[in-house]
Amino acid sequence: MGREYSLQDAISLAIKAEKDSMDFYRRAASAAKNERAKRVLDMLANEEVGHLKSFFDHYKGSEFGDLASYISSPVDTKNPAYMKLEKAINEDMIEQKAMELALVEEKECIGQYTQLAQGVVDPAVKAVFERVVKETQQHYALIESEYAHLMGMVHESDQDTYVRE
Repeated sequence: MGREYSLQDAISLAIKAEKDSMDFYRRAASAAKNERAKRVLDMLANEEVGHLKSFFDHYKGSEFGDLASYISSPVDTKNPAYMKLEKAINEDMIEQKAMELALVEEKECIGQYTQLAQGVVDPAVKAVFERVVKETQQHYALIESEYAHLMGMVHESDQDTYVRE
């Protein structure tokens, strides 16, 4: 049986998850050698900042301080995805592994935020969770597309070339 979360607990979890995602994408972008992948990772990091701001607007606690300070706070190097990313960087597999890890993380966020949104009564906060779910689904699709491009798979923009009637 799942755990019951208060509204502030749910927002706190979301803030932590978004910060971890932002740090992940920033680190991946800083290590990426492929310019296209670097741009995608930078864009994703910046979108996570937008998510953070949305959640901060509804958070009543003080554990994170102000938004700017929290964004610039140290990375949680014990975060499992971040640890796997560092390993991939050391093995020179950054773009491929970063995209694989990002797909897993984004999928988990979609599930978590969908579940949290279902338990939120406040319509404004519910709308924030639902919007972030949609944006995270878009992130997933973008990462999936970029992964296919990096791996030399048929990209969706090339599908018409390869489809035979």
